[in-house]
Amino acid sequence: MPIPAIGAISAIDPTAGAAATPSVGGTGGAAFGNALSGAVDNLQQLQGDSDRLAIQAVTGNLDDIHDATLASTRAQVTLELVAGVRNKAVDAFNEIMRMQA
Repeated sequence: MPIPAIGAISAIDPTAGAAATPSVGGTGGAAFGNALSGAVDNLQQLQGDSDRLAIQAVTGNLDDIHDATLASTRAQVTLELVAGVRNKAVDAFNEIMRMQA
């Protein structure tokens, strides 16, 4: 199972500079909201896969424990990333609110 982010990175031409970077659709806050929503959806899918493989491992129906370990690690790293982005967004919001007061 390929990691989607690696596939997206390999499609970028490194010699083309900033024009080759992928962009998120929308404008302003909508783009951030769409990106965050997509990340949460991806996280839910990864956690579901991890749970399914963990159940298969416990019941003895899993052929390769390596798959379960990778799925669990992917879900953990993605959760940490989404939580970090959320924390930074909350910090930025609080800073803006302090500037207005």
